[in-house]
Amino acid sequence: MKITLPTALTLLRIAVLPLIVIFFYLPFEWGRHAAAWLFLIAALTDWLDGYLARRLGQHSAFGAFLDPVADKLLVVLTLVLLVSQHPEMIVVLSAIIIIGREVVISALREWMAKIGEEKRVAVSDIGKLKTVVQLTALTMMLYQDPFFTLPLYSIGLICLVIAAGLTLYSMVVYLRSAAKAL
Repeated sequence: MKITLPTALTLLRIAVLPLIVIFFYLPFEWGRHAAAWLFLIAALTDWLDGYLARRLGQHSAFGAFLDPVADKLLVVLTLVLLVSQHPEMIVVLSAIIIIGREVVISALREWMAKIGEEKRVAVSDIGKLKTVVQLTALTMMLYQDPFFTLPLYSIGLICLVIAAGLTLYSMVVYLRSAAKAL
């Protein structure tokens, strides 16, 4: 199998996951910052690999499978890290909503593909907005410290709650769209 540039970027996103964990737990302030920057780079590769696959005509079945797996691993891993450090109810509930939705929608997409109705649950604009808000929230919360005077963690937490709301809304949209086929 030939590894295309978009697929290599997706593999890179998976490869940085252990580094994010290591930096997150380092006993130095810069460790959290490094984890946040790595997360941000990985999040940007999510957009970049899709753009390059379309632009270069390098779509592949392996890439189509691997990309959402990498996305979900990145988000779930980061949510688990944040919950481990900040087990407040709002963080935990947001994490449960986001992870639960990913499980439900992944199963729904798999089922819809089996019955030939995958177009009913294609990525929507609300799903894209949810992803942007979620990745922004997680980057800010990982960084944790104020950036100049901007309270990144607090802003990130607000964004995480918004992302959880968008997550629930997008799940309802997908389930409604699939209801006729189910």
